[in-house]
Amino acid sequence: MQITLAPMEGVMDHQMRQLLTAIGGYDLCITEFIRVIDLQLPAKVYHRHSPELYNDSKTASGTPVRIQLLGQNPDCLAANAHKAISIGSDGIDLNFGCPAKTVNKNKGGAVLLKSPEALYEIVTAVRKAVPEFKTLSVKIRLGYEDKSLAIENAQAIQAAGADELAVHARTKAEGYRPPAHWHWIAKIKNAITIPVTANGDIFSVDDAKRCMEITGCERLMIGRGALATPNLAQAIKGFESPNGWFEILNILEKYMFVQTHGDQEKYLPSRIKQWLIFIKAQHPQAAIFLQQVRIIKTTREMLAAINQEQLRVR
Repeated sequence: MQITLAPMEGVMDHQMRQLLTAIGGYDLCITEFIRVIDLQLPAKVYHRHSPELYNDSKTASGTPVRIQLLGQNPDCLAANAHKAISIGSDGIDLNFGCPAKTVNKNKGGAVLLKSPEALYEIVTAVRKAVPEFKTLSVKIRLGYEDKSLAIENAQAIQAAGADELAVHARTKAEGYRPPAHWHWIAKIKNAITIPVTANGDIFSVDDAKRCMEITGCERLMIGRGALATPNLAQAIKGFESPNGWFEILNILEKYMFVQTHGDQEKYLPSRIKQWLIFIKAQHPQAAIFLQQVRIIKTTREMLAAINQEQLRVR
């Protein structure tokens, strides 16, 4: 089994990757996407998105980190893929799944799923720029408005030379609304020969088991589930029981000290509230706690609130 920590724009930054991989169970991380428009980006852009490049492209816990690129120009993506590899990225991941309106409006992300030919051209160009010994992976959804091109898109990506394919089991139009259509991942897996990673609605050990049974995949990618239950990867692998609310509070407290960038007094309380939104989907106590801390604006107040809640549930 291989479990990948999913890229989540505005959420899964390097400090969150550091915290979650220290908890364990993750075999790979994908960065938040780096948008490529028409220029080769300088090294500082890659280092800003992935400081792990200074550590052999690994988190402090030793989990490999792969740069993800998003764009629509094959030549520009190829040039930037080459640059990312040259400064040490653990392979390249291409984003053809982002559902954001601004991204799709600029012909990036999931909108490219309307054209298997465009996918083929981009992956072919990037494959030529990425050495064979470096992994080229691709992330897609099942389609843009419907699933009619799901298998053709996957076959085009394989034919162009991708080594791995991750599939979020929804279309762009479906967003994140349940259910995730895991049976479609099975169809894709049966139509290609490269490894397929299943993604979408994996929030528990039982979800993971059902997903693997339905898709036939031994590779999983989790994002929102990893935020809701930080040790979910360890639980899926059978090493630990899923985190309870008290354990999650301890992790939130630790996160307050892991985060080191931005205006701490404004940034950290907002990030904790953002995280609680994901946690409350699996832990009702988080919804109550979120209501209690909504008006908090300083790090000191947030830390005090977390400590008080720890005492209450201990």
